[in-house]
Amino acid sequence: MEEDHRPWGCYIVLADESGHKVKRIIVNPGQRISLQRHRHRSEHWYIIAGAGMVRNGPDEITVKAGISVDIPRQSWHRISNSGDRPLVFIEVQAGDYLGEDDIERAEDDYGRLKES
Repeated sequence: MEEDHRPWGCYIVLADESGHKVKRIIVNPGQRISLQRHRHRSEHWYIIAGAGMVRNGPDEITVKAGISVDIPRQSWHRISNSGDRPLVFIEVQAGDYLGEDDIERAEDDYGRLKES
């Protein structure tokens, strides 16, 4: 399994099957993923290490090891690492299309917004 590096950290795909994908995601201290949503999939996040904040639609939830969050399809969401060690979580994607191009970004700290 190969790590896919991003500006905020990295992830490893643990399983990629028809209808679901499983990733182990690491968000570095002080970093966050883009505010995003997906048209074709929902996600379930299970925090295994570290601490942070999840925005899920209008809600903000403080997370730490043992907490899980369900992200419905089309919900704007983001996770931020507010701690001083890596935030690690397992993401289970479910849907009819699981490609990396099913990301619509509203905000991004790393200049990855698409021009319309």
